[in-house]
Amino acid sequence: MANSAQARKRARQGEVRRRHNASFRSMVRTYLKKVIAAIESGDFEKANTAYAAAVPVIDRMADKGIIHKNKAARHKSRLNSAVLALKAA
Repeated sequence: MANSAQARKRARQGEVRRRHNASFRSMVRTYLKKVIAAIESGDFEKANTAYAAAVPVIDRMADKGIIHKNKAARHKSRLNSAVLALKAA
């Protein structure tokens, strides 16, 4: 447990930030799930729209440091490949 006033304040601030960041991570996962669901349904237009909506959110969270930039790039690449595979099929 924090003993000084400064340490208690940092603990409070850390908890607030943890909750805030957790909601951001949850939002990213939700957008990813929407794209994956659209891909699995086989509808290219729906998948493309969901992907276009997810990309700015993923980039924004990577810029904020909520997820790593490489993880964001990996997700975008894999989703884009899957969406384009729908178009080819």
